[in-house]
Amino acid sequence: QVQLVESGGGLVQAGGSLQLSCTASGLTFSSYGMGWFRQAPGKDREFVAAAASGSGTTILYRDSVKGRFTISRDNAKNTVYLQMNSLKPEDTAVYYCAASAGWASRWTNDYDYWGQGTQVTVSS
Repeated sequence: QVQLVESGGGLVQAGGSLQLSCTASGLTFSSYGMGWFRQAPGKDREFVAAAASGSGTTILYRDSVKGRFTISRDNAKNTVYLQMNSLKPEDTAVYYCAASAGWASRWTNDYDYWGQGTQVTVSS
């Protein structure tokens, strides 16, 4: 069975940094595109960043995090990371890791598996 487990969330002041990790099991990690999404209270889940499988080079970010967030992956560890710098209160959300058997994209429907989420809270 496939399992994605996020970690690294927490409370940070505006301008601070956090690194999220997502470790996958039960799938061939290197063949999956990986994405990060987030959901704030009362809002829809929204795309944050995505990285193509090991055979690709595509990396995508939503405009509001460009220059602040970096997605990376370590296929040997079956892990994808989201380094978040210069955090803002509007980044506060539950962050979810997702795996796509197709390709990395900004659309939730393209992903086959999801983690349980990890809370990120940015205080002002």
